[in-house]
Amino acid sequence: MSIIDTCRVPHCKTHYRIYDDTMGQFVTRIDDDLARAIDQLVEEGVFHSRSEAVRKSLTATLDAHRRIRLGRETNEGYSRVPETDEELRLAEAVATLMIAAEPWDDDLIDDAAG
Repeated sequence: MSIIDTCRVPHCKTHYRIYDDTMGQFVTRIDDDLARAIDQLVEEGVFHSRSEAVRKSLTATLDAHRRIRLGRETNEGYSRVPETDEELRLAEAVATLMIAAEPWDDDLIDDAAG
């Protein structure tokens, strides 16, 4: 008998069956130091479980690599088709207008200026 079958919460069996059907599972080994570090994060409340720690860490790694790839592709695109002088002038004009429209705190500006 599985833990799902012994669960007394009415929605538990449905919840776990849906969870099982929608998520893949990986089995892997990690060294003891890494396991202790993950357990410490769980104990501190950073993650609810080891599984959540692994999921969020993998998600962050994949996102970082996606951003690196996107940056590289953007740079390659501008290398192939650089901005024109007119596009650069327009971008500078728009940036200047956006900065001017900001509600700046004069005290912060004075502090930054010295």
